Amino acid sequence: MTQSNSGPAKPGPSLWARAQSSAIEQLHIRLESLIVLLVLGAIMSVLSPYFLSVSNFMNIFLATATIGVLAIAATFILGSGGLDLSLGSVMGFAGVVGAWVAVTAGLPTGIAVIATIGAGALAGFVNGIIITRAFVPAFIVTLGMLGIARGLALVINNGAAIYGLPPAMVYLGQGRPMGIPMPVIIFIGTAIVMHILLAYTRYGRHTLAIGDSENAARTAGINVSRLRLSLYTLSGALAGLAGLIFATRVNAGDPTAGLTYELTAITAAIIGGTNLFGGRASILGTMIGALIMGVLQNGLNLLAVQSYYQQMAIGAVLILAVFIDQWQVRKESRV
Repeated sequence: MTQSNSGPAKPGPSLWARAQSSAIEQLHIRLESLIVLLVLGAIMSVLSPYFLSVSNFMNIFLATATIGVLAIAATFILGSGGLDLSLGSVMGFAGVVGAWVAVTAGLPTGIAVIATIGAGALAGFVNGIIITRAFVPAFIVTLGMLGIARGLALVINNGAAIYGLPPAMVYLGQGRPMGIPMPVIIFIGTAIVMHILLAYTRYGRHTLAIGDSENAARTAGINVSRLRLSLYTLSGALAGLAGLIFATRVNAGDPTAGLTYELTAITAAIIGGTNLFGGRASILGTMIGALIMGVLQNGLNLLAVQSYYQQMAIGAVLILAVFIDQWQVRKESRV
């Protein structure tokens, strides 16, 4: 008869110790992306004498704030094995809704901010409901929402932008407390919260679990449908937040805002280490990926490269990022 060990269980590492270990591991994994960012910055500084100016760095961070928040949304969706092609359109739609509430309806700034984020969350909720209840593929649903959200943004004010946001709302996009632009503060704050949610909570673990194997996640007792619904709602809310940042930066609700931004956001997430097919995601890596995309677009602008060539460059970077990601996956599977 064997005697079981009834001694006290050894205490596991503290939350702080786990946080330090995870952060160091993720930073190590994304070392390649950081090197790419530094090399790209060095190349751009040689090609353009204006790249290293303080004002240009500020422009990069400001542009990255909007794309970065969208990339965080893409990180959660891709990490769960999903896809959201409506991010850019939902961003534009939410910005117009917020501007309409603040300017046309004349409601307080707080309500306008809630309406902006809420409009994005509602669009994401509709995506999630159709995907999880009607079992329509995410590609089709979010592609349809891309058109619906963009159309609604144009319908709200007959295709015209809504200008003249209240000063308190504009401060969210143009204010600079302690010299730091508010959009950058919002982006960093959002990234910190979302990093904690993804890396250190059950919600984050379950998100990556359904991305790795949905069947195994169901067997483990995870309510996959409910989790996916919440993820698409979260993605929409983050797109709404990006719409708020953009609208308050330009002091207008522009129905054309966010065109092709979903492509840039997905590329930034994949460059940062998120697996296109689910199971692996990193908010820290996504921040680096967003900065890479910001530096690339800023450098191309400084070099006066026309916009359609920029879209070609972003598409090429997306294909290259997915190729490298899948090459690494295949290499690891052979070890």
